[in-house]
Amino acid sequence: MTELAKRPLGASGIDVTAIGLGCMSLSGTYGPSDDAQGIAVIEAALDKGVTLLDTSDMYGMGHNEELIAKVLKTRRKGVVVATKFGNLGGKDGKFADGRPETVAKSCDASLRRLGIDVIDLYYQHRIDPDVPIEETVGAMAKLVEAGKVRSLGLSEASPETIRRAHKTHPIAAVQNEFSLLYRTEAEETRRTTQGLGISFVAYSPLGRGLLTAKVDATTTMPEGDARRRHPRFAAENISRNVDLVRSLEKMAQEKKCTIGQLALAWLLAQGNDVIAIPGTKRVERLQENLGALNVTLSAADLETIAKNIPAGAAAGLRYPEGQMKSVFV
Repeated sequence: MTELAKRPLGASGIDVTAIGLGCMSLSGTYGPSDDAQGIAVIEAALDKGVTLLDTSDMYGMGHNEELIAKVLKTRRKGVVVATKFGNLGGKDGKFADGRPETVAKSCDASLRRLGIDVIDLYYQHRIDPDVPIEETVGAMAKLVEAGKVRSLGLSEASPETIRRAHKTHPIAAVQNEFSLLYRTEAEETRRTTQGLGISFVAYSPLGRGLLTAKVDATTTMPEGDARRRHPRFAAENISRNVDLVRSLEKMAQEKKCTIGQLALAWLLAQGNDVIAIPGTKRVERLQENLGALNVTLSAADLETIAKNIPAGAAAGLRYPEGQMKSVFV
């Protein structure tokens, strides 16, 4: 196993690799997935020294946790397992369930599916505007007291929500979308998390594939691929976004790396509090992502990259309009 540099998860005492593995795509979110291939990706990530596996009870409606469990049976030691609860995905017009009873039931169900005794990092996946955050986090804190969970996190939380939650129980990590193509709210949130000593876990750090420079207006998304509904991939927006990404070609060539590696290296260079969790269904793409750890960027490089893709420059919302009310809550 390779030894990769570690970063702390807030003040939890848990350290994880700067790049973890986001496992969502292994359960059909971006088109058909194959369990054997998914297990191979997870195994390869662990072989290469990755210590953080990120999942949720809603990825494949429990399938993702069960898939990870097949690997954890023999490889639990040294693996930091992060999972989430409470994302209803807009069912019956509701996006989140943060009721205390849901917290307790969801945790027990995830522990069963994962086949483990304790969840290392447990997130509220979406914030429930109908339940005070103090009540939800208070119920999550009871899981810590019971020894079922080691540390707590929030996903897609706004600065005010984070501050209130952190007063109720220490929050180790906030997981929000963050990449060169999505920065404005992420950078605002980081000003709060940094002040509180909370780690920032960046999901979709490659812009759902846009920042790999392997997606353009001619790319056909497979049936079932969520990106078919995402405005940034819509015909009226994708060319603008691809042009932004291609503005990094010259520097990537100079650094002898891919544009995707450059984008990940930029993200990790924002601070030791940032942890990236790119997802992939392919072992070779996993290897490419980890190669970002070997890309060195100067202050001038970082400034040039940020200038090429300014904050707010991407065309289109990051989620379909109806889903936007469930993020940054």
